[in-house]
Amino acid sequence: MSKTAIIELCISAVVFSACLVGYIAAKKGIGEVEPSKKQKRKKTLFFSGVLISAWFFVGVLITEFSGKEMHLAIHFDMFSERVDVFGISIASTTLIALGVSAVLIVLLVLFRIFVLPKFDADNPKGIQNVLELCVEAVENFTANAVGKKAGASLSPYMFSLAMFMIGCASTEMLGLRAPTSDLTCTFAMGLITFALLNIYGIRKHGFAGRLKSMGGAVPAMRPVMIPLKAVSDIAVPVSLACRLFGNMMGGMLVMELLKGVLGGFASGLPAIAGLYFNLFHPLIQIYIFITLSLTFIDEAME
Repeated sequence: MSKTAIIELCISAVVFSACLVGYIAAKKGIGEVEPSKKQKRKKTLFFSGVLISAWFFVGVLITEFSGKEMHLAIHFDMFSERVDVFGISIASTTLIALGVSAVLIVLLVLFRIFVLPKFDADNPKGIQNVLELCVEAVENFTANAVGKKAGASLSPYMFSLAMFMIGCASTEMLGLRAPTSDLTCTFAMGLITFALLNIYGIRKHGFAGRLKSMGGAVPAMRPVMIPLKAVSDIAVPVSLACRLFGNMMGGMLVMELLKGVLGGFASGLPAIAGLYFNLFHPLIQIYIFITLSLTFIDEAME
């Protein structure tokens, strides 16, 4: 261990001890009496000192023994690395996506076997209330976007899509690359939206009616408008895929940069930042992706 590290450890240990003693003294000084603002600030200051000095102490140890250094360099690929499975080259994110799907299927089967039979339609409680609220919220959201008839058949898919995307985002917390940060995965989901908007558009108007709706209300302009609208529809999966990919990749890069900049001092802080970039941020992207998908489907049925 280097002399610099020993000095840093000693200083952080002394600061930690002093702050801990000060925090205990401040806590005892308050007692059962209503603390003043000054006493609260003093207690908070000592507690912050305990946390910061402990974090610095751990960071010095990790840096010294692991050799992790602070750096800004980062390498990433638009497409994930490939692995060989039985002689077949497969993207690692594809395997992760299959794993997420398998976990979700197993959980749903277990739920169907052990939990669902215990539900009481007359007296719902506990998890049943939560699940019913979630299902009802998705059904209402879908029905408001595309109408009740189409919403009844689309809501199960949208709910499944949301669960899949949440599962994909959660894998990043395990140190894996989220499938939704790979353009191939997001493009596949965009293609499903493209297929759905055409299926529901043709179901609503018929094939000829779908072409007429693409051409607009003026018959003379349809020869020009239909090709333009076709190009616009073809751009839907591309725009959806690139938007989701860019946002998820951006979150992953921020986390990697944060870990690189902090080096051995990355313990704790990336986990706090991960609450946003690995949980809250993906939830926003899921909401936007589903909303845009429903909007495009609704436009095809108009």
